[in-house]
Amino acid sequence: MFLTLLSLLSAEPAQPPHRFVFLGAGRFAQYADMASLQPEGPGGRIRVFQVVEPDFRAGGTRYWGGWSWWRFDCDAGGKVDRLDFASVREGGAEGPATPDDAPPYDAVQGGDAFEMLVAACNPEDYDADAVTLEAAVAHGRAQLALN
Repeated sequence: MFLTLLSLLSAEPAQPPHRFVFLGAGRFAQYADMASLQPEGPGGRIRVFQVVEPDFRAGGTRYWGGWSWWRFDCDAGGKVDRLDFASVREGGAEGPATPDDAPPYDAVQGGDAFEMLVAACNPEDYDADAVTLEAAVAHGRAQLALN
């Protein structure tokens, strides 16, 4: 019993569940994590994961893709602002995050940011395409193979 209790105390905390919604695929497959959605006024913040093709490497290290936090406005004009980027190595190790200092811009229909804005402003309209990072990577790579 003591060993069981000790193992529970030393276990890493469970990761919060994800709710990945596929936004589209071009050079990368994009997923909004609806579980990260944080409403703020007429918009909010959301985390988006981009999946890279299989065997993507940088400096000899294999990557799954990367995370970015975005701020968005659901009002007319639909401004979006990418706040940062954190790479994700194969296996799920993340970071560090690098700030993105580019100014906010209008989300233009047909672009990745527009798809993210529509999903973030209408989260009840979307079912999850994946609930783990590994499943999002597998789904995203299958989508990239179709392009």
